[in-house]
Amino acid sequence: MRPSRRAPDELRAVSLERGVVKYAEGSCMVKFGDTHVLVTATLEERLPPWLKGQGRGWVTAEYGMLPRATLERTRREAASGKQGGRTVEIQRLIGRSLRAVFDLKKLGERTIQLDCDVLQADGGTRTASITGAYVA
Repeated sequence: MRPSRRAPDELRAVSLERGVVKYAEGSCMVKFGDTHVLVTATLEERLPPWLKGQGRGWVTAEYGMLPRATLERTRREAASGKQGGRTVEIQRLIGRSLRAVFDLKKLGERTIQLDCDVLQADGGTRTASITGAYVA
């Protein structure tokens, strides 16, 4: 039996709520059991310099956990001045996953910036972030 008392073949409760942030072009509150992730999507009229003039867009992501998203408080990575390897890996995974499902030519020369903020972490933050980013 898992600590959550779920059976081995039992899924976590899943909920996706769109439009939860007023000013973002897209947003989603994802809940996979006790894992909660807020994702916002911003459409920007800019591209990385190396993509300019190629007639296609870009999708990128930022990922972070609130200090009290886990059982014990962790320092914000911004306080140390650099991101950890885990954070960089997850950001790249989210960006690559979303670029694989977008037709970047239809996006035009624009960037979709996805911000994935883990409010509460109880496993599955990567998959929750990717799912929320797709919905946002």
